[in-house]
Amino acid sequence: MPSGSRSGERLRAVDLANTVGISVQQVRNYVDLGFLPAVERTASGYRVFTGDHAEALGVVRILAAGHGWLRARAILRAVHEGDLEAGLAALDQSHADLDRERSDITRVLGAFETVVASPAQGTAAGPVRRRPLRIGEVARTVGVRTPSLRLWEERGLLRPDREKGTGYRVYDESELRKARVVALLRRGNYPFSIVHAVLDELTNTGSPERVRAELAKREQDLHRRSLQRLRSSAALYGYLQYLGLTHHSEPAGTEA
Repeated sequence: MPSGSRSGERLRAVDLANTVGISVQQVRNYVDLGFLPAVERTASGYRVFTGDHAEALGVVRILAAGHGWLRARAILRAVHEGDLEAGLAALDQSHADLDRERSDITRVLGAFETVVASPAQGTAAGPVRRRPLRIGEVARTVGVRTPSLRLWEERGLLRPDREKGTGYRVYDESELRKARVVALLRRGNYPFSIVHAVLDELTNTGSPERVRAELAKREQDLHRRSLQRLRSSAALYGYLQYLGLTHHSEPAGTEA
């Protein structure tokens, strides 16, 4: 973050742009989008930039690196419009998104382990059937009603073929295995989003070891992004301190 800039000091747009290596047009765009405070204009129409804009510009990319450009814009725009509560709400939502993602990974891993631990529901191909099964046969095999199978198809979890001539739904061995997995997880009260994720992992990786490795990699990436988001939030706090907007949050002193 630029240091030593005085809020009343006038700066040229080109000097401001050079502090972070962007173009003058990008500086103007940042103002228009709310990343930077509003600017005053001279009588001849030139924008007047100050140290306040330099401070904000030092935060923009750090904040975007941790929270994304759209979220960073929402946060800074709210701050510059005097709505600190809305800015903090957007910040809190960003951290909540990571927490939700972390929870989803944990639930997917738990659901996957449930599938692997169930001998009848595992991913092994097993004996190959001589013919595909119709919907009623699949429902009886996995222990659900036919409307459930139709719902799972609507949700994109199952993709049965159609029998030539009759148009009846028919399920090959692969679809039957997926129906078993869906039934198992739905009986465990897993939401459709988690069921989707488990099926995707099983389809894309094909082996329990690769599923576990992929989920572990996602957890590592989440850890990295969490630290980056923390760094971004710290930069925002420094900017709010510069603006004098943190005094309400400072703990009151206690007398001995």
